Amino acid sequence: MKTDSLLHMLEKQLTMLEARTAPLAQFATLGPRFDRQLFQTRSSRLDACLAEARHNLSALKQAVENQQRPQITWLAEHLAAQMEAIARETDAWSLRSWDTGSPALTRWQRKRLQHQEYERRLLEMRCQREQQLAQATGFEEQQRLSREVEACAGRLQRCRKALQDIEAVLARMTR
Repeated sequence: MKTDSLLHMLEKQLTMLEARTAPLAQFATLGPRFDRQLFQTRSSRLDACLAEARHNLSALKQAVENQQRPQITWLAEHLAAQMEAIARETDAWSLRSWDTGSPALTRWQRKRLQHQEYERRLLEMRCQREQQLAQATGFEEQQRLSREVEACAGRLQRCRKALQDIEAVLARMTR
């Protein structure tokens, strides 16, 4: 019974971590994010790391069902370390420095990082306005919030277009 509640708590924490990292999960970096002993994936995207952590949680559940104590201990510690590393990376995202390269490449990488941060903030703003709109009672307030949601969506669309353009430039520069 105790292990079931612990597994449920781990599942809940991983789900919350996935929700917290969702705006950043698709962004790649030039260098690896984590040590190869912590994550086996070669991808530098957070969604790949989250998928690996989710897989380890499934393996942990399977080990608990089969009562494989050494494997349970190792998987639980490893999963906890993975979740902690992802949480730290998410918190430090805006401070992340890019790999060194040519000055032009570094400038474009910084520009990409800046636009990814804009996108994250715009997503937060839009979600916040949508929540306010859902709770709004007055017609004028609903109209105002609806316009703000539309404005955020337009800004988000322009930001993503700029991000695609930056990605295309970086792809051409790194070929």
